[in-house]
Amino acid sequence: MADGISSFWGPVTSSIECCEKNYSYSSYIAEFYNTISNIPTVLLALIGLINALRQRFEKRFSVLHISNMILAIGSMLYHATLQSVQQQSDETPMVWEMLLYMYILYSPDWHYRSTMPTFVFLYGAFFAIGHAIVRFGIGFKVHYGILCILCIPRMYKYYIFTQDASAKRLAKLYLATLVLGSLCWLCDRFFCKEISRWPINPQGHALWHVFMGFNSYFANTFLMFCRAQQRGWAPKIVHFMGVLPFVKIEKPKTQ
Repeated sequence: MADGISSFWGPVTSSIECCEKNYSYSSYIAEFYNTISNIPTVLLALIGLINALRQRFEKRFSVLHISNMILAIGSMLYHATLQSVQQQSDETPMVWEMLLYMYILYSPDWHYRSTMPTFVFLYGAFFAIGHAIVRFGIGFKVHYGILCILCIPRMYKYYIFTQDASAKRLAKLYLATLVLGSLCWLCDRFFCKEISRWPINPQGHALWHVFMGFNSYFANTFLMFCRAQQRGWAPKIVHFMGVLPFVKIEKPKTQ
């Protein structure tokens, strides 16, 4: 939300601003809360990455956790600067992340194993180049929405075929954080004038970041459980310090 304060980064050039006063705490950080609210996503993705590497899950899950971190860091750069170039570092990884989810969801039934990762890589590369040149605007939002919708049927299939109660709870937590985060985003986006008159700004977009950090972690953990079941690795959901769920597997000795 522009307020005319001078900054290290110069005038705002991004196409989107959120309902937070710019440079309220530092001349180096445009949207303070929207920037630091990405930290939980980085930490959760790091925990997921360590678990995937420690138990030698397939590389796709390591890449997925790293993509979550890249997206969060890109979002931090964008909200800290509100520059159009940094906006690309937020939006392009969003598409890359959804392409990875589509690969993980659909690849087990894909008969030509080499074609799908090749297609996903090329699609992501061409999109990044095209979005940097053209800056699709509303087209980006529609495109991203379509990618999200394409993931829903497969996620639902995984849910109904999963019998483990703890894994199903993860899927429910994924849905709950998605709904709550979306409500926060919508309120911040469409009711900014009303919110600006409140004594305290609830920072809806920052809450969206926090909810989506947990949303990604729950989604990744659920998909790791489902994939481990497919591979016959006897997965089970355990909790770190009794709070944070993660997947523990037991691979057959032949693997």
